[in-house]
Amino acid sequence: MNPVPAPIVTPCVKVCAVDGESGLCLGCFRTLPEIAGWAKLTAERRAEIMAELPARRSRIDPRKLGL
Repeated sequence: MNPVPAPIVTPCVKVCAVDGESGLCLGCFRTLPEIAGWAKLTAERRAEIMAELPARRSRIDPRKLGL
């Protein structure tokens, strides 16, 4: 029997809209290439990107985030 793989951690909050100015998703702050290739990235690379996400928020006009 094959063991069940661990679920892939994702920052997705199911708000999928890409900001044209920054190129970031307004929900999770990832780029389209990051979103598309998420499952193929190593766990280490996903963790690196996850660590960068809070800082990326500042690249988006707060009005676009409803703030």
